[in-house]
Amino acid sequence: MKGAFVPGCGPDTARAKFMAYLPFLKPVIKSFFKKPATQSYPFAPMPKDDLVRGHVEIDAESCIFCGICARKCPTAAIATDKNEKSWTISRFACIVCSACCEACPKKCLFMKKELTPASEVKTVDVAIKNA
Repeated sequence: MKGAFVPGCGPDTARAKFMAYLPFLKPVIKSFFKKPATQSYPFAPMPKDDLVRGHVEIDAESCIFCGICARKCPTAAIATDKNEKSWTISRFACIVCSACCEACPKKCLFMKKELTPASEVKTVDVAIKNA
């Protein structure tokens, strides 16, 4: 019977308001007996996940500065100079896709599991081959 009047269950009664909160009550009560869902990051170190890529590193001594990594980089974050024997990466532009590591013929590029430290300024890392 649609639209039937039930005494004590109108939209303005306290019972109707309490009934509206019942679906939320179960998760709230459960959360009292569980561990916190968040980490206490500044006070305890963050756990490192195996899926974290980290950042790109180079072994400049084994690099031949062919520039394939710079051509494969989708954001143009890498630049190589064969004459100066230097390799440059803009950490702010790098999206950590590891396309450069896969394309490197000498496999001198690799993904380091450590995250790049946070910075307020754009950082550019330069690796120069020792003569």
